[in-house]
Parts: sequence; C-alpha cells; structure tokens
Amino acid sequence: MHIAEGYLPPWHAVAWSAAAAPFVLHGVRSLNREVRNNPESTLLLGASGAFTFVLSALKIPSVTGSCSHPTGTGLGAILFRPPVMAVLGTITLLFQALLLAHGGLTTLGANVFSMAVVGPWAGYGAYRLARRLGAPLAAAVFGGAFTADLSTYCVTSVQLALAFPDPTAGLPGALVKFGSVFAVTQIPLAVSEGILTVLVIRLLSQADGTALARLGLPAAAGGARPERPEKAVTR
Repeated sequence: MHIAEGYLPPWHAVAWSAAAAPFVLHGVRSLNREVRNNPESTLLLGASGAFTFVLSALKIPSVTGSCSHPTGTGLGAILFRPPVMAVLGTITLLFQALLLAHGGLTTLGANVFSMAVVGPWAGYGAYRLARRLGAPLAAAVFGGAFTADLSTYCVTSVQLALAFPDPTAGLPGALVKFGSVFAVTQIPLAVSEGILTVLVIRLLSQADGTALARLGLPAAAGGARPERPEKAVTR
C-alpha cells in the first residue's frame, strides 16, 4: 500500500473501484452533514486529512509494486467516524497519485478500499470495542490506530495475492508471501503510528478539549471515561 500505477490487471482495478465507490459516496454525505451541522469542526477535519496525507507519504519500499508506510486514518476515524475518512482518504490518495507519483489512478480504487475504507472501519471498531471493555482512552486510541494501519496492509496483501497467485501454492501461498514481506516493516510502523496518534489526541485535548468533548472524547487521553455517550453529536 500504495499499489503502484498499472500494477493490477485491468479487471481487478475496475472491481476494486466498484467496491470502494459506495463507501466514498456515503462518506460524501456524512462529510457534508458534519460540516453543515458542526461548522466549527472544519479546521479539525482539515487537520485529520493533513495528518493522513503526511504520514501516508512517508513510504518505505516493500513488496514489489507496493510500499510500506503509516496510514494516518485511525485519527480521523476516531474523531469523525469511518465514512468521513473514506472521503479524506480518497482525496489524500488522489493528490499523492497526481502530485507525488505515489500510488496511481488505475490502482486508486484498490488503494482507497484498503486504506480509506477497511482501515478506518477496522480501526474504529477496535477503538469502540476497547472503550466498551473499559480500556483507558490512550490504550483504545493506540489500538484503533494500530488496527487501522495493519488491517490496511492485510487487505493489500489479499489484493496482490488475488492478482498474482503463486504458481505452485496458489492464492494461499501468495497471501503468505505478500503478508510476510509486509509484516517486516508494517508491524513496527503500526506500533509507531499508534503511539503518535495517542500523542496527537493528547495535544488536541490540551489545545481544544471542548472540541474533543463535542466529538465524544474525554478532555484528556489519560484514561477517564467520557461522561456522555461517545459520538453523541447528531450526525
């Protein structure tokens, strides 16, 4: 992740684009509703998108035709929920393809599906589960960001394995091969991203605790449970 321009067979590129499109369209409606109902969130939305753009641009060569890097989608998913991140992630991937030659237009749908759809949903699910189990906010944020990052690469491994099955071991063999190579770089990156996201949430709480409280997070990432239900703002 990102899968390079022209690397996927054409019908794979079309199929992944079709799979990602409904999530992005739903995300556009969610983003419009967020901006309309909470215009004061615009700056934080922009910061979430910038966080994703910067982190996901820090690429490390990995599997042939792809690369490893943080994703940055966990932060926005925790703050604004996954549908919004489908849009911010798509914009990020489009800009990187056009401006940085990172990823590509033919592989945009596949990259959106792994990084902007599956990653945010998996990360948000891990975050919410941890909070329901009584985990401190810092631990829940770490788990959400870690899961969002690692799940993105699990999906990318599946995408590459489907496109390029192993000549002898088939799809399972290719999946093991791609996943093993990604794991070398991606597990440490996922840990680092989890720690960084906790620090960012802590800084945001110190700079504007009211904004985080409005989004359903405690005023500080020190472990106190929120006094009202998470995501209580009408969406």
